[in-house]
Amino acid sequence: MTMVEATPENGRADGGVEPENGRREIILQARDISVAFGSHQVLQHLDLDIWRGEILGFVGASGAGKSVLLRTILKLTARQAGSIRILGLDYDKATPEQRMSLDMRLGVLFQQGALFSSLTVLENIQVPMREYLDLPKKLMDELALLKIELVGLRPESADLYPDELSGGMIKRAALARALALDPDLVFLDEPTSGLDPISAAEFDELIAKLRDTLGLTVYMVTHDLDSLFSVCDRIAVLGGKKIAVEGTIEDMLASDEPWVRSYFHGKRARSLVRTK
Repeated sequence: MTMVEATPENGRADGGVEPENGRREIILQARDISVAFGSHQVLQHLDLDIWRGEILGFVGASGAGKSVLLRTILKLTARQAGSIRILGLDYDKATPEQRMSLDMRLGVLFQQGALFSSLTVLENIQVPMREYLDLPKKLMDELALLKIELVGLRPESADLYPDELSGGMIKRAALARALALDPDLVFLDEPTSGLDPISAAEFDELIAKLRDTLGLTVYMVTHDLDSLFSVCDRIAVLGGKKIAVEGTIEDMLASDEPWVRSYFHGKRARSLVRTK
């Protein structure tokens, strides 16, 4: 994909143009999104597409509104304008049954894991199952154990509580919970924050493997340059209250947009750039 920049005329990063081959399915479509808190405008006329099967890295300066957009897509923050379609469904116009069906096809890993401290890993993973499904306990136990294995945790971790887990284990347990209902689209909020470089690299590899084996689509909010270089198919940059630039890592490295250039060519990025 060729890097393109949003313009005042259309407010889009891609001008509404579909991918050249015309075959890629848009799994999430946000149009003209505006969010404000009082007089403070955070997002304005923002458009974004996410294609089925891709890992999209979503970046931007601190305070630019990355988490606000994520929460808006998940209906946790109200928007003043715009529409969001996920898996072909406009949530605002959906019936309660359609909304429930859609919710079951989405998985979320929050930044700090957000595990329930009073529940074991097994019980945390079963929370979505209990909320949306009516399954016997034995089956839920078996399914939760499968998810634990899927994310690379040892079976004995099922009986541990969050305060008994390392940072990397918390992330994997939270990912297992996000995968509990076999979602189509997974949202990851800073999934490698707080992890050491080795654990972060292993987590990136896990995300890529799960995408390939399960056919997931991944929306990843991240500041981690290693993640952007190693696993993201495409990157969207939030700036000026909308998507300023989007494209591949090569497009980011070629961009003349000041923040993008500073971010991808700064001191912390130099070693990464030299190895590419």
